[in-house]
Amino acid sequence: MSGFFDIPSDLQHSWLGLVGLHLREALLPVLAGLVISLPLAQLCVRFRWLYPPVLWVTTVLYAIPSLAFFVLLIDYTGQTELTVMIPLTVYSLVVLVPAIVDGVRSVPQETLAAATAMGFGPVRRYLQVQLPIAVPAIIAGLRVATVSSISLVSVGTLIGNQGALGNLLNDANIYNRPEFAVNAVLTMAVLAILADALLVVVRLLLTPWMPRRARTKPTADRPGPAAPALEDAAR
Repeated sequence: MSGFFDIPSDLQHSWLGLVGLHLREALLPVLAGLVISLPLAQLCVRFRWLYPPVLWVTTVLYAIPSLAFFVLLIDYTGQTELTVMIPLTVYSLVVLVPAIVDGVRSVPQETLAAATAMGFGPVRRYLQVQLPIAVPAIIAGLRVATVSSISLVSVGTLIGNQGALGNLLNDANIYNRPEFAVNAVLTMAVLAILADALLVVVRLLLTPWMPRRARTKPTADRPGPAAPALEDAAR
């Protein structure tokens, strides 16, 4: 264990520095994917004919192996973080777009009609009614995309990308130090678990109605989860 955190000098970072860089390269693509997915998913909900081709394109792009994707981009972006983060952003779309579309479509039509009757326009209705109700589905998609991104960043070491924990796997072979590989694998696993747990906490904070309503079905006297969203939006 004495050399477990003894990071080789060729990486030019401490262990905490590598963790920070790894998280940056993993989480920024997920954030970018979410920003792209939100309006794209709304277009797919509004224009149903658009959803199949969007899903087809994102699925085809997801089928491209990450290493091949990196090699295609390296002539344009070089051995930089962008070469790793662009494919990860694209990969996140195949998870986030269906999650958001399914979540938004699950909003009851009577809830949308009530929001329209209260004077909500399409944008306000989407932001203040549909998205809050779709939060559980969106967070579920974010959990999958985040964990996947944290693991795929390590492949960037094969194209010479410096900074991520995957470089420890390469140095484990170069210096014949298996503890470097153990360090990288365990650290990425812990990061994935912590990120997943954090998203669960975010979901609980954003949907305080969900744990209570999950135990009892909505009745005529007790409004379902759509009611708090409309009441909050109205306020």
